[in-house]
Amino acid sequence: MTKRVSISLLTALLTLATFSSAGENPTVKWKGFTEGLSEAKKTGKKVLVDVYTDWCGWCKKMDKDVYADNKVADYLSKNYVAIKLNAESKNTLTYHDKTMTQIEFSQGFGVTGYPCTLFLKDDGEPITKVPGYITADKFLDILRFLGEDHYLTTKWEDYLANKK
Repeated sequence: MTKRVSISLLTALLTLATFSSAGENPTVKWKGFTEGLSEAKKTGKKVLVDVYTDWCGWCKKMDKDVYADNKVADYLSKNYVAIKLNAESKNTLTYHDKTMTQIEFSQGFGVTGYPCTLFLKDDGEPITKVPGYITADKFLDILRFLGEDHYLTTKWEDYLANKK
């Protein structure tokens, strides 16, 4: 009887720990390109496109250290539609009524190094691209600068100087 109670208690505690930590550890919900652009149009959210390659060590570090960061993941999930795009994939996508490979899309945006983060408006129009690995704190600044439309009225340097 005590073994059964102990197992039941352990199961209950593990279940409780799983549910209580689920809200504390947000994760980025990556979308495919077409699905992500469609969602952005419906929700009015901006789009973040993480352009990566399978062999890129800095891309893996970005996934592990930046996109897994709780503050980054939480801000992204509330304010952006996040898309992963393999810059070496021959899979096709449609962008502005043109069908192209992911390779062609990346090249069309001038991506020459990885990782590279593209930011688009909710209608798919480009805002900017940010090449390279960026730490979570700096990346969060970029997400806020673009996500809250500060870029429309404020220079990046002024934004950083005046942020709280």
